Amino acid sequence: MTAPDQSQNQDQNQDFSTFGLMPPLLSALDKAGHKRASAIQARAIPLILEGRDVLAIAQTGSGKTASYALPLLQRLATLPPSERIPGAPMALVLAPTRELASQIAGVFRQLGRTMPLRTRVACGGLPKDAQIAAMAEGVDILVATSGRLLELFDNGHVTFDKLRFFVLDEADRMLEGDFLIDMERMEPLLPTIRQTILCSATQPPGLQPLAQRLLHKPVLIEIEAQTVTPRRIRQRAMFVEADQKPALIAAALRHQPGRAIVFARTKADVEKLAATLRRMKIAVETLHGDRTQGQRNRALEAFRAGKISALIATDIAARGLDIGDILLVINATLPEQADTYVHRIGRTGRAGKRGDSLTLCDATERKMLRLIEKQIGHRMTIISPEQIAGIS
Repeated sequence: MTAPDQSQNQDQNQDFSTFGLMPPLLSALDKAGHKRASAIQARAIPLILEGRDVLAIAQTGSGKTASYALPLLQRLATLPPSERIPGAPMALVLAPTRELASQIAGVFRQLGRTMPLRTRVACGGLPKDAQIAAMAEGVDILVATSGRLLELFDNGHVTFDKLRFFVLDEADRMLEGDFLIDMERMEPLLPTIRQTILCSATQPPGLQPLAQRLLHKPVLIEIEAQTVTPRRIRQRAMFVEADQKPALIAAALRHQPGRAIVFARTKADVEKLAATLRRMKIAVETLHGDRTQGQRNRALEAFRAGKISALIATDIAARGLDIGDILLVINATLPEQADTYVHRIGRTGRAGKRGDSLTLCDATERKMLRLIEKQIGHRMTIISPEQIAGIS
């Protein structure tokens, strides 16, 4: 079992300089405009610097990546050069999606910009030969998805012989299907003596057994219950007929001056909705698992650059993606789990800003809406189609 963190009442808005971080890291934080630590960072950084195993439970957007990247960069910087050999990372971060892996690598590179540490990415959907070549040149920190990582391991392009630190990010998403199979394969390959950090936004039933297998005398850090939605997000719902949804989404997007994400349940739903919106002269892009990595990257670049009004996505975009200033999240179809709803609307209202969410609910979804409200402990404000202009 995990031991609770005893620093529950410590200042959760501490200056980064109080943690004993080395000057290159403090300089990188300053250049990035980060002055004070978030709650998860204030509690995790000291523990990881001490070498403790940690199970960190905190919502998306809480700063979990930097909470382990900063102390791991510092600990890696103290290891002798003799520890480094080609294809043998000293730190391994496992992520469930390509986008999250690339994003995590970006955080390590930004924070360690002046440090002689090489961060590499290994994930499917990107050229394998380039990843193999990069690994051969040298790798200190490897951020990977499980399928590509095991493929590279099986072919002798990566080894865990020098591994000192292992991070499982979005651990709750590794408890299903192929992820779980890959994790079962990976566990015996990891060195017994290592520091391990598990990060998760929720605590599903399978998380504790996984933590017990991977962690040694860990400290549990829990910032918020997984079903608590941020108060800064104004949550509204509308009862509509299913065939009314595209026109209402188009109306909401026309009244929205900034970025918006529209979530639909399936890939087919996403493409059908996007095609309808384009016919209505709404500039949108799609994001789902059937798109190539190049297509997904171009969609995200267009979204970040403001070239499109909205991103229409499956729940692949509900977690992990760090896209700033999203003002509105629309649920075109309701998710089947309250946790997924929380992650979806958590794309807005980040970094202390306010945000809006709109859930379109047809007759078949009303029961799920009530279940979600019960689990998150919040009743959404019900609005009419005539109020669509006032959601932002």
